[in-house]
Amino acid sequence: MAEDLELDRLRGRAVLVAGAGISGRATIEPLRELGALVTVTDSNADALAECARLGAATVPIDDLLADRERVRDFALVVTSPGFRPDAPLLSAAAGDGIPIWGDIELSWHVDRSGLYGPPRRWLVVTGTNGKTTTTSMLQSILSAAKVPSAACGNIGLPVLEALRQTSPRPEVLAVELSSFQLHWAPSVRPAAGAVLNIAEDHLDWHGGMQSYIEAKARALTGDVAVLGLDDDVAASLASSSPAERMVGFRVGIPGPGELGIENGHLVDRAFADGLRLAPAEGITPSGPAGLMDALAAAALARAAGVGPEAVARGLASYVVGPHRGARVAEIGGVTFVDDSKATNPHAAGPSILAHERVVWIAGGLLKGAQVDDLIVEVADRLTGVVLLGRDATHIAESLARHAPEVPVVSVETGDDAGVSAVARAATRRVVLPPGTDSDAVMAAVVREAAALATAGDAVVLAPAAASLDMFDSYGHRGRSFADAVGRLHASDITGQPR
Repeated sequence: MAEDLELDRLRGRAVLVAGAGISGRATIEPLRELGALVTVTDSNADALAECARLGAATVPIDDLLADRERVRDFALVVTSPGFRPDAPLLSAAAGDGIPIWGDIELSWHVDRSGLYGPPRRWLVVTGTNGKTTTTSMLQSILSAAKVPSAACGNIGLPVLEALRQTSPRPEVLAVELSSFQLHWAPSVRPAAGAVLNIAEDHLDWHGGMQSYIEAKARALTGDVAVLGLDDDVAASLASSSPAERMVGFRVGIPGPGELGIENGHLVDRAFADGLRLAPAEGITPSGPAGLMDALAAAALARAAGVGPEAVARGLASYVVGPHRGARVAEIGGVTFVDDSKATNPHAAGPSILAHERVVWIAGGLLKGAQVDDLIVEVADRLTGVVLLGRDATHIAESLARHAPEVPVVSVETGDDAGVSAVARAATRRVVLPPGTDSDAVMAAVVREAAALATAGDAVVLAPAAASLDMFDSYGHRGRSFADAVGRLHASDITGQPR
């Protein structure tokens, strides 16, 4: 194993893992193999019990915070990405001068150390939107090229688990990283890293836009930096990136050092002189957002030496994942689309603009983001809006300002806060009994959307907001939508042409 002084000093010393979820559990065995004495803290007793089964000591987080002197016993804190920098536990650790790593930072050090064999090539994907699609496309391309690889990180498989795989052993990692993960991973230097786009998101976690941008920019500190040139903020990062090589991509004719679209094909002018990589037609998801993701995936694959034939095969075989603009059904001439993954306004825009006439289902937790620019952009596509969730008020008020002619229905429960504000801005209110569960709320929302739709419309779930005010996850929200659509009949499509 190669010498890594940061890891070597952990042998025989206590390490605290903050968070007993998937990423936290994945750290336990590698830390134990490094000789660390592992303790996991969380508020979830069942999750702590699972960590104890894996060989870690455990302590409820409230008990640890009640006796902060205990925090000083640890040589390192490895935090799950959900912990904000100002979380009491991390503030206590930082105040005592204890290093704080994210699970990605630990993964990088473990990989560089050779604990699980020679270091891998990391191809990193980040951005406000499109991360999972781009990472999945990249993995499809790598598979088509017969490159032993794994898609990991924020996409679901912890990087540490990917590093421990042996059959086959991945030589290249397609790593999706969120801004949270990048914030806690200052040492990562990927072979190539892409920033797809940057828009307001998670500002409550980061404390402001500049901190959010700085976290995303950490993907560009390796050998090759890949930037979405159609996004002004992402493109501006070229001036501050220390990468040896800059590669841009755009939905348009590419210039030197860029990938783009020309004569109906993805074209490479960065790693070749105008080489055709793949036909643009047939790439899914359709529309500019899908093409941008495909270009970013192609750029990262080309940075890793993948040939054009494999790029074409990988993109052709890629199937869009659930809750990412997936068509759920067509009923009475109305198409129902699940883009529950559109958890911020920037993501919702392309989903709505992919259709000529849209009944939009929106609402949830805006996380500090504003929706005015989105509504101005999509107002002429909207034939109706149905709102749900905690921040429905903000969306309703923005619609009243920028699209006052669009019918707006708010679906609320009797115990919703802010009802009166929504009522002033919405055309109509549907008030369900207090305590109505989230699936029943979604069923009412879908019925209202169907009633606003007419043949030729698309009913699009693109909430522009996170799901955790009502649902377990965006996946739960999407499944709830699909289940509700499955109970509709053509007679439920009752809207009149407007």
